[in-house]
Amino acid sequence: MSSPHEPHTSPARQQFIERLTAIHIKPATHNYYIRWAESWTKARGHHSTQRTQEWFDALDRSTSVADWQLRQAIDSARILACDIMKIDWAASFNWQALSDQAKSLEPEHRTRARETITVRADLPPQCDPASLPDTHEEVARITDALRRAIRLKNMAMATEETYVHWCARFTRFCLIKLKNPPQTAVPAAITHYLDYLALERHVAPATQKQALNALAFLTKNILGHQEFTLDHITPARGQRRPPVVMTRGEVRSLIAHLENPWKLAAQLMYGSGLRVMETLRLRVKDIDFGQGTITIHDGKGGRHRVVPLPKALENRLTEHLAANREKHLQDLVVGAGDVHMPEALLRKWPNASREWPWQYLFPSATLCPHPRVQHCVCKSAKH
Repeated sequence: MSSPHEPHTSPARQQFIERLTAIHIKPATHNYYIRWAESWTKARGHHSTQRTQEWFDALDRSTSVADWQLRQAIDSARILACDIMKIDWAASFNWQALSDQAKSLEPEHRTRARETITVRADLPPQCDPASLPDTHEEVARITDALRRAIRLKNMAMATEETYVHWCARFTRFCLIKLKNPPQTAVPAAITHYLDYLALERHVAPATQKQALNALAFLTKNILGHQEFTLDHITPARGQRRPPVVMTRGEVRSLIAHLENPWKLAAQLMYGSGLRVMETLRLRVKDIDFGQGTITIHDGKGGRHRVVPLPKALENRLTEHLAANREKHLQDLVVGAGDVHMPEALLRKWPNASREWPWQYLFPSATLCPHPRVQHCVCKSAKH
């Protein structure tokens, strides 16, 4: 090959090796430099700065290329472009910036320091482990008491699950790390646990605040500390980020890849502004075609509200309901067809669970045993 821009031809290869020798590159690495230079020219990196930048970006993203190899490739391309090919744009190209980008950050660098330099939470002295209750039994006892208190206050199920999660973790923290039962460890243990979340678990500020709310409820309602003060809490690091909002075109593209009934559910959520669980818990009676509305019962915070029904979905909803009704009638024939009902309504209207208006708009494709009624098979909301 006679082209001066091909380093794998004999004259170009010889010139390249002579240049490597002149700048005191170790002879053992010459073959590696030659391979990087050949790879750069095969990628047409010598055609423009854009192609060169794209090639090095691809190398940088590769998990099989180490930092020192990337710097070696940059050095090879720079020598070939500037000293051998003498390309016009090569002299003004910022090769040093590419090389700096290929260097890994040191562990002490401010970008990585919080992840690489560990700071432990300052924990209090521990008591005799022999006097501690069994961890599993203590977590179960506190969990039962916590669920009882939450349900007496008629709080949301999502709140119950969140509080139980954090209080169980806090109980284990007290018994395993602090070697102290929660009853005697609080409220000081709350500060130590929040410090532990911020310093060792690196949680977000919202997560730390969620844990604080759960532990405050536990301390006041279960452990019997009505008034307490928390001092010197280490705040979790981080800031609230702006939400990512899809454009209308992106939403259309996403919905187009869905299949029914998921597609209909997604369109209903987008058109009426419903949350996921609000959509999946809709009953047939919640859809009012006459007034063009959807009634949401027990939404977030236990609130009820009415939202508009998109006119573009009315025909599809009608077809969907007709198909579901046929399946419901078939279930009734085989002795199934019951649907989950709130316990108070089930006592008031025993037959309502089999009636069509109470059926889910998006029922599960399979039948499942009722969680409270033995020998009863029902349809649940779509998972």
